[in-house]
Amino acid sequence: MRRTALLVSATLLTGLLPFAVAGPASGADDPAPVPVDNFEGEIPFANPPAEGIFTWGSDTDDPPTLELAARDDAPQGEKVLSGTYDISGYGGFTHDFAFAEPAHDWSASKGIRFWWDGRNNGKKVNFELKDGGANGEASELWTTSFTDDWTGWKQLEIPFTDFTYRTDYQPVGGIDQILGLTEMWGYALTLPVGVQDQFAMDGVELYGKADQSLRANVVTDAAVYPVEEGRSAAVKITVATTGSAPIDEPVTVAYETAGGTGESGKDYTPVKGEATFPAGTASGASRTVTVATLRDKAGENAETVPLKLTVTGAKAPAENPQVVIDAHGLPYLDAKLPVKKRVADLLSRMSLAEKAGQMTQAERGALTTPGDIAAYDLGSLLSGGGSTPTPNTPEAWAKMIDGFQLRAQATRFQIPLIYGVDAVHGHNNLVGATIMPHNIGIGATRDPQLAYETGKVTAAEVRATGIPWDFAPCLCVTRDERWGRTYESFGEDPALVESMETVIQGLQGAPSGKDLKKNDKVLATAKHFVADGGTEYGSSTTGTYTIDQGITKVTRQELEAVHLAPYQDAVDRGVGTVMPSYSSLDILGDSEGPVKMHADAAMINGVLKDRMGFDGFVISDWQAIDQIPGDYASDVRTSVNAGLDMIMVPYAYKDFHKTLSDEVTAGRISGKRIDDAVSRILTQKFKLGLFEKPYADTSGAAAIGSAKHRAVAREAAAESQVLLKNAGGVLPLKKSQKVYVAGSNADDIGNQAGGWTITWQGSSGKITDGTTILEGMRKAGSAVTYSKDASAPTDGHDVGVVVVGETPYAEGIGDVGNGNDLVFSAADRAAVDKVCGAMKCAVLIVSGRPQLVGDQIGDIDALVASWLPGTEGDGVADVLYGKRAFTGQLPLSWPRSEAQLPINVGDASYDPQFPYGWGLTTLTSVPGGGTSALKALAVAAAVAEKAGSETAGRAIVTKARLLVQQKMGQTITAASAKPFADADHLLLTGRYAQAVAKLTAAYRAV
Repeated sequence: MRRTALLVSATLLTGLLPFAVAGPASGADDPAPVPVDNFEGEIPFANPPAEGIFTWGSDTDDPPTLELAARDDAPQGEKVLSGTYDISGYGGFTHDFAFAEPAHDWSASKGIRFWWDGRNNGKKVNFELKDGGANGEASELWTTSFTDDWTGWKQLEIPFTDFTYRTDYQPVGGIDQILGLTEMWGYALTLPVGVQDQFAMDGVELYGKADQSLRANVVTDAAVYPVEEGRSAAVKITVATTGSAPIDEPVTVAYETAGGTGESGKDYTPVKGEATFPAGTASGASRTVTVATLRDKAGENAETVPLKLTVTGAKAPAENPQVVIDAHGLPYLDAKLPVKKRVADLLSRMSLAEKAGQMTQAERGALTTPGDIAAYDLGSLLSGGGSTPTPNTPEAWAKMIDGFQLRAQATRFQIPLIYGVDAVHGHNNLVGATIMPHNIGIGATRDPQLAYETGKVTAAEVRATGIPWDFAPCLCVTRDERWGRTYESFGEDPALVESMETVIQGLQGAPSGKDLKKNDKVLATAKHFVADGGTEYGSSTTGTYTIDQGITKVTRQELEAVHLAPYQDAVDRGVGTVMPSYSSLDILGDSEGPVKMHADAAMINGVLKDRMGFDGFVISDWQAIDQIPGDYASDVRTSVNAGLDMIMVPYAYKDFHKTLSDEVTAGRISGKRIDDAVSRILTQKFKLGLFEKPYADTSGAAAIGSAKHRAVAREAAAESQVLLKNAGGVLPLKKSQKVYVAGSNADDIGNQAGGWTITWQGSSGKITDGTTILEGMRKAGSAVTYSKDASAPTDGHDVGVVVVGETPYAEGIGDVGNGNDLVFSAADRAAVDKVCGAMKCAVLIVSGRPQLVGDQIGDIDALVASWLPGTEGDGVADVLYGKRAFTGQLPLSWPRSEAQLPINVGDASYDPQFPYGWGLTTLTSVPGGGTSALKALAVAAAVAEKAGSETAGRAIVTKARLLVQQKMGQTITAASAKPFADADHLLLTGRYAQAVAKLTAAYRAV
């Protein structure tokens, strides 16, 4: 699932207010404006810590170009700041003041203004201030926005009162959440996404004179007050000031119930009055207004009673609060009725606009205002990768989502939101959560029960923060290691992927969905339907991607056998949602050519829903319908008619809502199709118990990152380790040995967790809580020396351990050829050479896919595929020091060279460095007896197969595999590798006798 990283993107913001267009400048008593930027060359293009203007973006293509251009029409001086941009993720520019100088004091001014050369592109531009903190990159961020909907120069004025605190990201987690204005470090602009354009700006300056409304504001304790009919709502009105100083002048708040859908005198008792806060009143002082509702006997929809507030002497709330009389007495609210009847009743009451809202999913930070949840009847919100509350704690997640759910209570039928998040290896957006190995490591464990347990822990931690929906698991069958998503897959064999689908039960519970109401279960998502793992190298048309989001070219037979098979199992397991792939499917021989999966009605309606019997709902991927050929109306029409039920339109929720409604009104999408989609969505909401309990149940929050949960992750990390080579029995290590540890990934929690950890792309360093591999080794062994670059003396050590591999990436950003390759970095290669040249050594490869070892293989005594083990480095140390045996097996073929790719089990020509299924063991005596032993095992395997005994069958084939591996050693040839790999596939499909026969063939081929 594609996610635009949000950490520095001010595109995704809540509560934004429009700029004021400057009229004749401010009043006669106002002071002269204070220049900030004239763009005549006085401020250089320079990066921090120097003062200067600099650009930034999500990848190398996203930072805009900048120049100081001479223009005859420059509003001030001779030059303007101009540039071009074409942004796919996020991008913009910043003016930071010098870190070595004091921050600037803007508190005497009313606001900031500048000239903007309008392009009339209808796009939003975000403007951000940097307040407090140590410097411009460690400050607090405050934001607002304007829409470029005019042509030519216009001066825009923004009172400081219009800036709101950024809730999606703060560089240092926030400071005091007060725009103090006395320590300002500069400003930044985030330019629009998805449009190729240019811009020009001039004359940034401070204007006006500050008044009390800059320091005092009136707030209410909530924006929405749901109340049972006949009860009273208490609206708390508070005055607050910057720095908590008493107010200098009186503040009055006139209030009156007015408007709304509730009827005065029938549904509520009208209220009117005034609350006064005299000069000298302490910050935080409150007054309470009580609104009484009236009871009748009829069942009714929810009704709204706005409380209009008129404030004098302070900044008014961004919106008037509203009391909501809860819906009551209607059949869909009766939890005792069958879900099907509740859905039918609710659906029959809904308008087209309300149905369109249920089919709309927005990124939580993209909301223009939280009130849009009710205004557009939104059915769902999500957090993209790195879209987190500030601070990033379980409590803040629950509070944030509860706030969104509260907004949904202001709709006619109070249909709760379903909030989704990519928890693809634990609750990976949350700092301190238990981070599991990525799927490729789980596939290496060959342990379905453990896959179930990891899903169970993930579900418990996700639901404890108020999130009922997880965009996981990924059921792709990865067929080319150059794919940046390789680690999202359990492996290259569909049988292996199917065996790991126990994770669905870990997430959801029983296939019937009866467990979804529990506070430790979440709705799962099977993704990405279908064949995203088979995309052809060089076929992608997305930016600089080489393979991700490309075209999968397969015969119908291969499609069924390799890529579709895992989805039937997911449907049988009751998976609640399915997400299509960005990729295109080209079924050879059908003469249709490539079809975008989001537009493929034959696969979504025909195969998934009709043939497989999927009765959940289909959710699109991030902005994915935009990739369908045609205009936007066509994209909406094609995707919904193809079978998509909910559309992830992170930024375009308003456009989508209107377009969908228009297409239905015009008859291009049938009402029946809409009703089917909405019924599917509502069914899952009812199953999740959201109508009865829309808010977070945080009773399980104490277990987030707990020792019990981390024990599961530790076991998964240990079982995922694949021992590829162990010459001379270097592993396991002995506690008495002096161990020399080196390499870039030995002591880096971010690298060992990989992408999709805290942020979309992940990052190196101490990004969350956990134990690095080095820390685990130090706890397990008595004498460990660490030198990251192997520069420390190597003398006096018994054995070396070099931990190398990849740095984090996600999706197409990680494609080989897109700035990535499959070889060690120069520093890692040098560390391996030095350590392995000085002593016996073990090399651990921390990566999301195989790395090409090349000519270094002969110098390495022990080689371990560690994958991306997550936060529990102790698990890796457990097998290194023999607390646990190495039992992992390769979930995909380990190539000798990139020229071999793609290479997969079952290929007619198959000559890998290490075959699929390979995995040496420790602490276990390998069976002897050669061919005679294999004959006996063949007989036993046949008996186990006939009896249907999976436990016995697996044990028998494992014995045969270990026996054969011992003979194959490091002289793996094509003749032995092919039957060896085939045997593991046969084992996973329950054909134990044939598996032993293949292993016997491999033994004889050595």
